[in-house]
Amino acid sequence: MEAPDSSVSRSGGCRFPAWLPARYIFAVLGSIGFAIIYGLKVNLSVCIVAMINSTALMATSEHHAAVSELHNISTAAAAGPELCMYPEDELAAGGAKGGFDDGKYVWNERIQGLVLGSYFWGYLVTQVPGGRLAEIFGGKWVMWGAVMVNALFTVLTPLAADIGYAALIGARVIEGLGSGVTFPAMHVMIAKWTPPFERSKISAIVYAGTALGTVISMPMSGLIAGWIGWAAVFYIMGGLSLIWCVIWPLIIYDSPETHPLITEEERSMIVTSLAGDDPKKKHSANAAVPWRAVLTSGPFIAILVAHFCSNFGWYMLLIELPSYMKQVLRFDIQQNAGLSALPFFTMWLFGLLFSNRLDWARSQGYLTTTTARKFATSVASVIPAACLIGVCIAGCNRTGAVAFMTVGITAIAGMFSGFLANHIDISPNYAGTLMALTNMAATIPGFIVPVFVGELTHGNQSLGQWQIIFFTTVGFYVVEVVVYVLLGSGDTQPWNDQKEKYEDKAAGDGEMEAAQL
Repeated sequence: MEAPDSSVSRSGGCRFPAWLPARYIFAVLGSIGFAIIYGLKVNLSVCIVAMINSTALMATSEHHAAVSELHNISTAAAAGPELCMYPEDELAAGGAKGGFDDGKYVWNERIQGLVLGSYFWGYLVTQVPGGRLAEIFGGKWVMWGAVMVNALFTVLTPLAADIGYAALIGARVIEGLGSGVTFPAMHVMIAKWTPPFERSKISAIVYAGTALGTVISMPMSGLIAGWIGWAAVFYIMGGLSLIWCVIWPLIIYDSPETHPLITEEERSMIVTSLAGDDPKKKHSANAAVPWRAVLTSGPFIAILVAHFCSNFGWYMLLIELPSYMKQVLRFDIQQNAGLSALPFFTMWLFGLLFSNRLDWARSQGYLTTTTARKFATSVASVIPAACLIGVCIAGCNRTGAVAFMTVGITAIAGMFSGFLANHIDISPNYAGTLMALTNMAATIPGFIVPVFVGELTHGNQSLGQWQIIFFTTVGFYVVEVVVYVLLGSGDTQPWNDQKEKYEDKAAGDGEMEAAQL
């Protein structure tokens, strides 16, 4: 019998070449999708520095009194300065500009906190619906819709801001509604596309896009805002994102079984490794979620707590780092954007290298899945916590603060191979729903952090206030590592196979009835 032509698909068309695996095309495009989502999420954190009329804010009596008081403290013979003063500040006081003109919006820190946090109000709502939609209908179109909504409303951001901060909050809520489905949808697709021995690597490639988007968006936003104007940031980045929306539906499919361009060798390898060739192990997408078993599961609770605590630190750095660099360390917008992006670039590189070595160690039997997940999560929590303490010690030392921030944010990449990949380990059949549940809880810090920081720094952008913020974050990291190390597991849980369990029970009942007859 003649072997089938590997260059022709089931439908008679061409296939991807053997040296270009379909699962890695999926991983790279998924990573770009997350880069877009996160790039469009963080650009406002950079641009808001240029959108705000700082001069008008400082002229208000409340701000004027607060800053005057803090200036007196900083110049007094106290134990240490509460405000960082640099030589260029004297030039700025004499009329020099710090890289951009004042914006036109007189929004105080509280309003800025609401604007930055409103994205997460919508993000919280669509987590579980997005996970179930992806499990039942597939994640391909769910992911596509998320990127499309974000691209369109990013383009509309300048118009919304001109209408008023309430309209801008509304636009950001809608973007959040779209983005809320991304992690659950992608987890469903990773569970179908990834052989177990490549799970850390492919998960890291996909989710490292969150850091890659930040790396590109922060400096790009700063440069465009400084050269052309902040509104151009949203037009350009939103418009470019639409290119992905054309490519994704053309070459990405929900599973290897349905992909017409994948080679038979790769299809067979993925399906076999996932035990998909055994009909008895196939899981019904419509099977009810075993909610009680899930919510009382120790390994699930470990992921939930780790995800929540990790995201408190992640969002604090992702959303508030540009403000700290501008308000405390006094970098102008172009310096700010570049230096704020640097840690996320090293995070992206570290995430890819770390996951590769972790998968190698697992494949060689040096580490179990449980040990690998706990080690990666520990790296992503202990090192950032230590570095935030270092930032507090560094104070106004710009070099020291940036160095500690860079190392700390780099280490956060361990989460991609740690708890973020763990949902698929404990329950591949319900990976989307589990990710939706933990990501929904982990979204809460997204709207708490901006308000928390806004309240603490309202009219008081001092080192002391920011140190309270950093030490609070350290506390969350400590809780994360303790709970996850105690309760975490990399083993598939008994409640994962609902269909098989119920079929076995039905078969047993049938045998009993037959015996009675």
